[in-house]
Amino acid sequence: MNILEKFQTIQQQGQTTTEEALQLFDELDTVDLDFMIGRWKGSGFHTNHPMDGLLETANWYGKEFINPEQVHPLLFLDSNNKIFKVDPNPILMNLTLRFPIPRNEAMKSVFTFMNPMMKTEESKARIRMMEHRQKISATMIYDYLPINDVFRKVDENIVLGLMDFKGMQQPFFFVLKRDVLV
Repeated sequence: MNILEKFQTIQQQGQTTTEEALQLFDELDTVDLDFMIGRWKGSGFHTNHPMDGLLETANWYGKEFINPEQVHPLLFLDSNNKIFKVDPNPILMNLTLRFPIPRNEAMKSVFTFMNPMMKTEESKARIRMMEHRQKISATMIYDYLPINDVFRKVDENIVLGLMDFKGMQQPFFFVLKRDVLV
């Protein structure tokens, strides 16, 4: 089974272990900064992490890389399905990770209500080539959070992301698909 088939099998299953996700991640090729430029649609890659399903519940759209200095790390959809940029507030992020949040339609309404308070047009991250797990690949660095998102290439339009959050033992995985409509 090649690496793309492994990835697709895990996605179809809808769940894997952190160990299997790390194994897959380590087998994938690295990407450079130019590869990441553009808008990407995000989805979950569940490993029984406390954040599994949370972004989807909040109506997460993905990420946008304008250039190495200007990155919008969190794009969401509003109630009219319009994309907006979110300021990743450190207080909200820490609360989100410390308390269990239901993953249901009621919470989607709460997030939709909070959206206007979190909007921004300013870049809130940057990307650099950094080493993680013995490979140098494009890595998004949040401006105000101890988080690095490391990207590995599944194919020309899909990357597997690994969120490395200081103080969190288990990495959080997600998938980004190039948004060809931009």
